[in-house]
Amino acid sequence: MKNTLEEKNAAPSERPSMAASMTAAVLRRSLAWAALVLSCAAQAGTPPLSSYAHTAWNGQRGAPADVVQFTQTLDGWLWISSPNGLFRFDGVDFERMDSVQGHRLHSTNTLGLLTTRDGRLWVGGRFGGISMFADGRMRLFTEADGLPRGAVMTMTEGPDGSVWAATSTGLGHLAPGAARFRRVGLQEGLPEKPARQILYGRDGRQWVSVEGGIYFRDPGQASYRRAWPHIDLMAMAEAPDGTLWGSDGVDKHYRVLPATPRGKPQPRAELGGNGALFDRDGTMWILKVNALERRQAPYVGKAASAQQLTRAHGMSGPLPQSAFEDREGNLWIGTSAGLDRLRRTRLRPVPAATAFDRPGVIADERGGVIIGDRRQPLRRYDAQGAHESVGNLTLTAAYRAADGALWLASFNERWRRAASGALTRLPHPAHLAGYDMQAMTIDGQGRMWGSLSRQGVFRIEDDTWRKDGGLPGMPDGLALALATDPAGRVWAGFLRNRIALIDDTRVRVFGEADGLQLGDVQSLLVDGARIWAGGRDGLAWYDGLRWHGASVAGGQRLRGISGMVRTATGELWLYGSDGISRIGAADVGRLLREPAWPLPFERFDGLDGLVGSAEQLRPLPSMTQSSDGRLWFATASEVASIDPATVSRNRLAPPVQVLSLRSGDVAYPAQGRLRLPIGARDLRIAYTALSLAIPERVRFRYKLDGFDERWQDAGTRREAVYTNLRPGAYRFRVAAANEDGVWNDTGATLELVLPPRFVETGWFIALMVLLGAALLGALYWLRVRRLTERLRDRMQERLAERERIARGLHDTLLQSVQGLIMLFGQQARSLPIGTEERGKIEQTLDLADELMSEGRDCISDLRSAGEPEELGQALAQYGRVLLQQRFTASIQGKPRTLCARVRDEVQAIAREALFNASRHAGASKVELLIDYRPEALAVLVRDNGCGMAAPVAGTAPPRKHFGIVGMCERARALGAVCTLLSAPGQGTSMQLDIPAEQAYPGRRTAALFQRLRQRRRVHAEAA
Repeated sequence: MKNTLEEKNAAPSERPSMAASMTAAVLRRSLAWAALVLSCAAQAGTPPLSSYAHTAWNGQRGAPADVVQFTQTLDGWLWISSPNGLFRFDGVDFERMDSVQGHRLHSTNTLGLLTTRDGRLWVGGRFGGISMFADGRMRLFTEADGLPRGAVMTMTEGPDGSVWAATSTGLGHLAPGAARFRRVGLQEGLPEKPARQILYGRDGRQWVSVEGGIYFRDPGQASYRRAWPHIDLMAMAEAPDGTLWGSDGVDKHYRVLPATPRGKPQPRAELGGNGALFDRDGTMWILKVNALERRQAPYVGKAASAQQLTRAHGMSGPLPQSAFEDREGNLWIGTSAGLDRLRRTRLRPVPAATAFDRPGVIADERGGVIIGDRRQPLRRYDAQGAHESVGNLTLTAAYRAADGALWLASFNERWRRAASGALTRLPHPAHLAGYDMQAMTIDGQGRMWGSLSRQGVFRIEDDTWRKDGGLPGMPDGLALALATDPAGRVWAGFLRNRIALIDDTRVRVFGEADGLQLGDVQSLLVDGARIWAGGRDGLAWYDGLRWHGASVAGGQRLRGISGMVRTATGELWLYGSDGISRIGAADVGRLLREPAWPLPFERFDGLDGLVGSAEQLRPLPSMTQSSDGRLWFATASEVASIDPATVSRNRLAPPVQVLSLRSGDVAYPAQGRLRLPIGARDLRIAYTALSLAIPERVRFRYKLDGFDERWQDAGTRREAVYTNLRPGAYRFRVAAANEDGVWNDTGATLELVLPPRFVETGWFIALMVLLGAALLGALYWLRVRRLTERLRDRMQERLAERERIARGLHDTLLQSVQGLIMLFGQQARSLPIGTEERGKIEQTLDLADELMSEGRDCISDLRSAGEPEELGQALAQYGRVLLQQRFTASIQGKPRTLCARVRDEVQAIAREALFNASRHAGASKVELLIDYRPEALAVLVRDNGCGMAAPVAGTAPPRKHFGIVGMCERARALGAVCTLLSAPGQGTSMQLDIPAEQAYPGRRTAALFQRLRQRRRVHAEAA
């Protein structure tokens, strides 16, 4: 015996579960012989379920057995209760839940389930106790909290948010905000016996099933009254019209009334079954001992159109004991061996007691379809499944003419069915009998063209069949499809990628050179002035000039297209070997404007109720459209239909959750902000979307902020993998879309922190920078020290050389000159005073004294150990001694300290220039100009003397005359520029320019940056 649960006031995201209201022992009290007899009797004469996709689990993917109750939480998870534990399901994988939201269940032998409108999950134990989970918290209710002891059979939420618990010892009530349950019993007029189920009707009336019968009370009343019939009823379900049905738990359903009918009749069971559920469409689902039965209103009699799902049809097991409708409209059935899902398919199969054998379809003039195959007579079906016989014909080809007549053909004959329904038989010529008719059409002149297997194309006029219409140039082989355009021309699609256009007496053949890449051409569709062609390898259309192939978005293909229809709304429907493809009107328009545009499409296949695929040879076309707009599709054994205007859609965006994260061999719960261990760099992130209708079509995309630049299209994959991530903070985001492309863009997120190793921290980097800076500083200090030592050594060498030169000058040149002066002085004194000879000798002696004075000064400079004089002062003093009144000196800028080597060399160059002016220029005026500029040191010596014919620097110097050459060499050694300008009669000028980085101490670094800037500027200008 079993029980059901129908709850009107459940959370708006789900329909309440019809659950087993007793323990497994009570459920199995039914006798085995009775179950067998009832099962066989129920199946007799009842067709199987149609228009539903059925999936069964009995152990696959960890599915539980002996499923007793279902519920669906607001986050979309389907929760399943069984003696083997509590499970949850996302549509793909089952997961056993020993703990919920981090809290362990009080018992793994679960029974009652409930999700309240505020999102709380309630789990009842088979041996008592209720665990309530909400927002990461758990509350356990036991007998100490007022809960009646025993198994928690079912739980129900009241309109006011209260929770009612039916246990094996009585009924408990938890008021909104209360901390304890209150036992409801004799005080309220309710027997204190095992309770099975609580149900709130649409009118607010509360119904309670207890052992012995059903009781009720109206809103505002305190006491319960017993309902009729006065028998032990267990499971309850309310129909859309308010009728309450109660089951005895074996195989009988009764109408439950608040009062005893007049005359006190004996209770009479109107339906079988031990439990029931009414879905959102008002369909009644009855649980039978070994079957699930579907009934439509009024639920009783032939009008109910009863259909069944049994083990012979693939049900997961016997003893269906609970039913539940989720928020997407899927029906879930729990059996003793597993669970089943029923989902209404988008395609409606044509009901047939015997499977078709290669059926052909052609729409008729009354909104139906005529179906013929190799085994059964022609029959006409309407959208509701009603059918009637049309005639005895094996159908291989069909054609609807412009006058409304239907042409039907087989291997021996053609039949013309007029609009009135009258049939006219037209046999094939004797020599063509036995060859299947492949395709037919009528041209603009009323002549029929037909294609026969193994014979080719014929033009048929009255009883005359003419091969190829007598026209030259027709392709050889079989024409799989024929069509007539508005101009009356005939189009024929052949094997091996050929299409022929027959225009009265001319034939034009199109092939690969004309843009065709279809392989075998299997279908043709006239769309105004446009022609569509479908073949083994895709889709193409003719625009009046050439053929264009269609490329499909996502790298997919359209294969084996043997049926095409363009609807009144502009949609293009294709039927091929991969299923049915719908192309929206806007997409068709864009394809015609942009032939290279990747064409998106919607696919309908086995998940939508299509059993098989399109025929690839005969009968063709494999699809037709009836006058009411419905599309009909033929497979090898079935015919199904769909109304393009009323295709059912799932408008619920799927909730998305990140399930877990694995790094290395360790799994981590995906909760809050997750900080991984130091060194973690590889991630495997598992996620899911709670869409239970067609989870196989749920698509995902994800992005790891901080790593991914754009969203990653994961398709149907439910895991993201990352390797070799850098340390830092990341945010993982995942979004999903259901089977109809409705995206949940909010999706789910997970905050991640990958801590760095010490060698990856900022402290380590800063330490390395400091160590590097210290190392560079040490290298720089060592380099400076070495250069300083080298300069000191060179300075010592220069000082020693100067002292050597000074000694040499003093001991040789000056003493020799001094001896000559003394000798010439004795000679002068021996001459009479006033004589010319004595005057010349005395003049020569004066010059010799000056030479001696300069020599002593030079020696003094070479041996000077103190601070050198300022350059301007030293040169001015030298010029005044040498040139006296003819000399002027000018110093511009603030005098600055010069590098020692530079000072000595500049002084030597300038003194050489002054000396030359005094000895050779014959000038009346000699100027010295020193300019201390920030960027350079400039020294200028000029006179107004006789000048020179050409600068000596430009020619080879006379022997032993190296003054100007030496000046230039000294300048080059300093990195300076020495410029000598002179012309005969115009004087001479010598200018020395020394860069600041060479002249002034401490300017090397600044000069380096200046040179680099100048170099970059030069490169930029060159670029």
